[in-house]
Amino acid sequence: MAYIPNPDRYNDMEYTRCGQSGLLLPRVSMGFWQNFGTNTDPATIKELCFTALDCGITYFDLANNYGPEPGAAERNLGELLRTDLKPYRDELIISTKAGHPMWPGPYGNWGSRKHLIASLDQSLERLGVDYVDIFYHHRMDPNTPLEETINTLCDIVKQGKALYIGLSKYDGPNMERAAQMLEKRHCPFVVCQNRYNMLDRTIETNGLESAVLKKDKGLVAFSPLARGFLTDRYFNGIPEGSYAARNKDFARTLTDKRLAQISCLNALAAERGQTLAQMALSWVLRNQVVTTVLVGASTPQQIRENAAAACQDHHFTDAELASIDAILDLPH
Repeated sequence: MAYIPNPDRYNDMEYTRCGQSGLLLPRVSMGFWQNFGTNTDPATIKELCFTALDCGITYFDLANNYGPEPGAAERNLGELLRTDLKPYRDELIISTKAGHPMWPGPYGNWGSRKHLIASLDQSLERLGVDYVDIFYHHRMDPNTPLEETINTLCDIVKQGKALYIGLSKYDGPNMERAAQMLEKRHCPFVVCQNRYNMLDRTIETNGLESAVLKKDKGLVAFSPLARGFLTDRYFNGIPEGSYAARNKDFARTLTDKRLAQISCLNALAAERGQTLAQMALSWVLRNQVVTTVLVGASTPQQIRENAAAACQDHHFTDAELASIDAILDLPH
């Protein structure tokens, strides 16, 4: 039976403009980093994608190396774009990235012209599309001249392979340098993507937050739930199939102190009438520089709960913000 989206999918989701561009993104977007590769059966992937669109989540964020098994997430979404989602391609914002290791040898990584063009061509083939809506350089390259990377991104747009350009995991000074080059070339650079959550506030100290405001760009916040820390997932140990169960280094960070902090945050969320995950998303969305938060999911219910956070009140009192910082032993 053909998939028919929820006819009311756009009624509740809020959409925000990326800086001064014409691009609108949903306040909650779908990240394909972990659960859309060979570790998840196709029926579940289909259900997750359908649930996201039914909730008004129109932005699907990928990268060449997302899986597990690099390229698997793109292949799996590509299959849906060829079948069930084909009639709805123009309702979706699909992004991909290049810059992390993807294939052996000196050209499978970083930000050279060779890598970026080859990687995007491979991504377009896996996705089965002629273009992506946003193409990101995935991380700063300490060795390739920034001008080479920027010229390549501009050419990619001119070739019709991407509509907009994004920069991922750049700090403030390098983002400003890149923005000046891109603007000089009239290239539609509209968005940055960086990690941001209650536990990781690097964008506030590395100049990125102020640079986004200064250059009037959008900001996509990934890992707003700190890989599940800021949810109820680890209240009763490490569940099978969770990120902590697959990553021992991450599991070791689940200390008694951290669990006690999460418990206190959960109590504060309950006072606000939210789940811990919803409060964590609201905390990120309260920041005026944030356009959207990227959430991962392994179940449709997680997507529905996270999507509901887009419609909630993102206001925090000064006392609530002070309490959060005190719980996390952070200066306020």
